[in-house]
Amino acid sequence: MPTKTTPTIAVDPTVAAGSAQFLTPVVHGLQALGVNGKQAHWNVRGSNFIAIHELLDTVVAHAQEWADLAAERVVALGLPIDARLSTVAEKVAPTGVDAGFAQWHDTVRAIIADIDAVGADVQAAIDGLDEIDLTSQDIAISIKEGLDKDRWFLVAHLAE
Repeated sequence: MPTKTTPTIAVDPTVAAGSAQFLTPVVHGLQALGVNGKQAHWNVRGSNFIAIHELLDTVVAHAQEWADLAAERVVALGLPIDARLSTVAEKVAPTGVDAGFAQWHDTVRAIIADIDAVGADVQAAIDGLDEIDLTSQDIAISIKEGLDKDRWFLVAHLAE
């Protein structure tokens, strides 16, 4: 009878480590954006309440989807990822999202700041992955495209 072995992923360890180096901060930032976006969603107040409340649900869903995409790429390359809330809280800078009620314009500015913070990590991933792994870079580019769109929708609410 043949011996059962666990199949391994045939990936260059350098590619896996390099991709994880750039995608892990993206996962952490997106996880934080999802949590902060939901916090903001529950507590937004003011004349634009319903529009911002519903838009934040979209931002949260996107952040969760993109965090999953980036995390699954790291795992597909054969490395684990730690995106527990305690790890995310340790790795991501504090946010401007209030713990309680906040006027819609303050909420929008805080979420834009969170998008900008994770966007910087996404751009670093795009730049850094160019010489390491183009498939991982494509994932980062896709995330950037979506973040830019979500940011645009939020910024439009602040335009005069």
